[in-house]
Amino acid sequence: MNYDIIVVGGGHAGCEACLASARMGNNTLLITGNIKNIADMPCNPSIGGSAKGIVVREIDALGGQMGKNADKAQIQIKMLNYKKGPAIQALRAQADKITYPQEMWKTLSSTANLSIQEGIVEDLIVENNKIMGIILENGEKIYGKAVVLTTGTYMKADILVGDTRRREGPHGEKPCNYLSENLEKLGFQIKRLKTGTPQRIDKNSIDFSKTKIEYGDSVYHTFSFDDAPSYKIEDQVPCHLIYTNEKTHQIIRENLHKSSMYGGLDDIKGIGPRYCPSIEDKVVRFSDKERHQLFLEPESLYYDDIYLQGFSTSMPHDIQEQMVHSLEGLEHAKILKYAYAIEYDAIYPTQLKQTLETKLIENLYTAGQINGTSGYEEAACQGLIAGINAALKINGKEPLILKRDEAYIGVLIDDLVTKGIRDPYRLLTSRAEYRLLLRHDNADLRLREYGYQVGLINEKQHLRLLDKKKKIEELKEYLREHKITPTEITNTYLEQIGSSKIQDGITLYQLLKRPEITMQHLQHFYSIPYDQDIQEQVSIFVKYEGYIIKAQKEAEKMKKLENKMIPENIDYDKITNIASEARQKLKEVNPTSIGQALRISGVNPADISILMIYLKKEYANANRGV
Repeated sequence: MNYDIIVVGGGHAGCEACLASARMGNNTLLITGNIKNIADMPCNPSIGGSAKGIVVREIDALGGQMGKNADKAQIQIKMLNYKKGPAIQALRAQADKITYPQEMWKTLSSTANLSIQEGIVEDLIVENNKIMGIILENGEKIYGKAVVLTTGTYMKADILVGDTRRREGPHGEKPCNYLSENLEKLGFQIKRLKTGTPQRIDKNSIDFSKTKIEYGDSVYHTFSFDDAPSYKIEDQVPCHLIYTNEKTHQIIRENLHKSSMYGGLDDIKGIGPRYCPSIEDKVVRFSDKERHQLFLEPESLYYDDIYLQGFSTSMPHDIQEQMVHSLEGLEHAKILKYAYAIEYDAIYPTQLKQTLETKLIENLYTAGQINGTSGYEEAACQGLIAGINAALKINGKEPLILKRDEAYIGVLIDDLVTKGIRDPYRLLTSRAEYRLLLRHDNADLRLREYGYQVGLINEKQHLRLLDKKKKIEELKEYLREHKITPTEITNTYLEQIGSSKIQDGITLYQLLKRPEITMQHLQHFYSIPYDQDIQEQVSIFVKYEGYIIKAQKEAEKMKKLENKMIPENIDYDKITNIASEARQKLKEVNPTSIGQALRISGVNPADISILMIYLKKEYANANRGV
């Protein structure tokens, strides 16, 4: 059988990749080990979070699916960092682990141009360094113009508990045993990583009176820019907060040698996530901490499993029982599923272009945890970009490459392909130098035009975007044109709301710059004839105008360096006086621009100066025909 694009793996990356490809009109095959596990959530029962929630909004703005399905599946939702300003606000939803995959399956099975098949991919068909298709475990060959690998944690997956190692995937399934070896034969550098998951506890065995209840927000939220909220605020399911204690820590310290990671197994090569460590790591690394917070999170409305967020471990089952029962409220808890660690193969991501196409094999793309990331959201956004770019490539169109000032997705991909990874990569707000530009609220304004250009946003959605942009500018002008004067009534009202009196006439635009003044306050003076989302955009812009303009100017400076291109066939060994480490890193990453070269770890400004002089000299010689 022949396809335009073959997507390998049915996780969050694979779903977005195959949907993007099919929706762009390409005959697409999604091949996955078990159809029942499509869009599965093997770890935490949530979508979004700090930075990640903004990524989900960006996926929706580009025409992806995660946000829409998360809205349908959420059982609790809240805005994180609400009091800390718009630059770091992000949505996080508890997602029903039954509903989310069901909604994704409905979407996939009703999408034109998309076929779905079960199978395990063992090898690739490559001719003249160009992908031609895949070979299944049973020897079947399937041909395609492009292939997107989204294998998650299944390449040579090992489940680790205590002193035991089992070659299987997250659900006890057969892993992909030979693909990473065959990728290595093609020249790819393979890296061993690990991650873990905590216990699932029977809800009915928990004493919730000893926990702190955590409710969802009392205002409506959605990840999607297109769909209205479909839930009732009062129907949201609460989470609960508890803490570890000295008894918990003592049990862990006394049994560290039994943990897979601390002596239970002596052949562990995988490196675990720095920003989502096991409870053993927390106790060892932060020995001065008397306690660590844990969240009891419901997994579904359809069953009673509670996810013990923050208690990931690879201890033997009997030690896990002691650890769990040491927690207040869980003294008599029944463990329904024990925690475990999983070790798996990934490729080193500096072997990728910014399109997520591999440098070694043309038309072969990779996305998700195979690229060394962690998290459903990081996987989904990579799948979307890989699917889009694979479709654009085989149809002879220019790729979609998001810049660091345009999207968190751009930050993530640039970090991967430029800096590489040591441990599983997690997206953080601190990684984005332009985070005031990359806000939760403006993802559609930043990215929806790109979605329209590639064919994932329809005409109706695009017209709605244009109307929103128009109204934002109209409201800005409205605020500039309307003034208030220093009357007794005006100043009395300003004093009542904690603002200072005015001595002269002032525009609403200038008044809104005051930190304590909101759009609602302005409506005391004039009617504001625009919807809430328009008012929100204008309010943020007015209050942070100076910072936003400064960030935009800094981004423009960086764009000039991004536009200084480096030839793909440059020989760094010919550049004298460049530091040896810089030469090694430049050869490894092979950056496409001076801007990208500047972000490579180990490449200093002095090396960049030498590189720019070399390029200028070579370019001048080429023009003279030397």
